[in-house]
Amino acid sequence: MNLKADRGAATRERVLAIATRLFAERGYDDTSIETVLQETGLSRGALYHHYAGKDALFEAVLEATESAIGARIADAVRGVADPAAALRTGALAWIRLAGDPVIRRVVLIDAPSVLGWERWRAMEERYSFGMLKAALKAAGTVPREHLDVYAHMLLGAINESALLVARGGATATAEAAVEDFLNRLLKTP
Repeated sequence: MNLKADRGAATRERVLAIATRLFAERGYDDTSIETVLQETGLSRGALYHHYAGKDALFEAVLEATESAIGARIADAVRGVADPAAALRTGALAWIRLAGDPVIRRVVLIDAPSVLGWERWRAMEERYSFGMLKAALKAAGTVPREHLDVYAHMLLGAINESALLVARGGATATAEAAVEDFLNRLLKTP
């Protein structure tokens, strides 16, 4: 029984890795199940045993990507004692991560349209958006009654900054300008 479960887990991981690469390179619309089948060597039935279809496969890729982003941001802020400094450090880490083609394409470009805004935001709530709200709350720089609104506005600024840096090839000048902006925006009173 364990051997069968281990093989199933290995197959899911392999399919996920291949689908992640395809979605990042081609985007959701231009990645077909047929291409995934060709690259994985699986039959349609075997693929559908693990993922109900292209939407479910994309959602699994997004979930894995969001989890990895959360872990990398948590690593970046580990040991930063000041909550406001941790907020800035985490925001800058996210902006740097957005230069990764998988993150840019899967999370920032395709996820909102594929999942729809509400499902995408619910997933973000469990990962980066939830971390951002917790960091804002810990920093104590915004009124608690406006925490959700501030978090949405800050996320918009951070995501747009991330796309700007990612589209510009992550130049040192663009990163420095974004860092300066975030330091000004997130400075404590």
